[in-house]
Amino acid sequence: MAQVAFIGLGNMGGPMASNLVKAGHAVQVFDLSEAACQQLADAGASVAASAADAVVGAEYVISMLPAGKHVAGVYLGDDGLLAQLHSSTTVLDCSTIDAPTSRKVGEAAAALGIGFMDAPVSGGVAAAAAGTLAFMCGGEAATFEKAKIILADMGKNIFHAGPAGAGQVAKGCNNMLLAIHMIGTCEALEMGVRNGLDPKVLSEIMLASSGRNWSLEVYNPYPGVMEKAPASNDYKPGFMVDLMAKDLGLAMAIAEHSGVDNRMGQLAKQLYSQLQEQGMGQQDFSSIMQTLAAKS
Repeated sequence: MAQVAFIGLGNMGGPMASNLVKAGHAVQVFDLSEAACQQLADAGASVAASAADAVVGAEYVISMLPAGKHVAGVYLGDDGLLAQLHSSTTVLDCSTIDAPTSRKVGEAAAALGIGFMDAPVSGGVAAAAAGTLAFMCGGEAATFEKAKIILADMGKNIFHAGPAGAGQVAKGCNNMLLAIHMIGTCEALEMGVRNGLDPKVLSEIMLASSGRNWSLEVYNPYPGVMEKAPASNDYKPGFMVDLMAKDLGLAMAIAEHSGVDNRMGQLAKQLYSQLQEQGMGQQDFSSIMQTLAAKS
């Protein structure tokens, strides 16, 4: 059992922290939302009055925050958490943010002798609740070995991508590809349906052929094809369009910084931004299927 501080109890952080409680860890949580804190208290966690209070005595500090500015604000500076932590503490930031901020926090932690990893996740809310997330970790090898002990209680696929910031780069690459093959899957299914094919049969054909991909296999975007997919539940997330657009923005920054001509990624970002403009930001990202059907 470990002493764990968990900061940020949103749609992902809440179930992640709950799984740590279920695994037997002593978890102290903090979030600006009293309702979110109460849910974790009901699950068996202790609620702290502030982030600073939450990390007192913690062996692991885990954060799940909206953006780089929030991560920097929590950890850096004279009043930041890094200044308060013992060097034996392991810090795991599971937020999906820009890689430069992760590197900056990692460098500040290293200067204090504190082990830090950026460890963004993949899998969405369902995987967070089920404890089957994938973690993409950036940091030192020794820190990764310590991190695996605690991450294994929240996920089943844990990867060491490289030094600090590498986890964010891996996440950007993954989600850019996810957006691209989701859009391609929607286009292929709509094209088949308009030519008289049953979407279930076409999905089976493509799953057994070279067009097989994750969107087809576990997240089919056509309504009625896959019972538990968001498409069969009025496109309730899942993984929201707003979050996909955010992640694509981060991926575009990575591509621009490294000089990659990522035209498919740029188009995916454009299309998901259009969904936001149409008021679909709170729907699941597979709802891009609806834009194709609307043009029939």
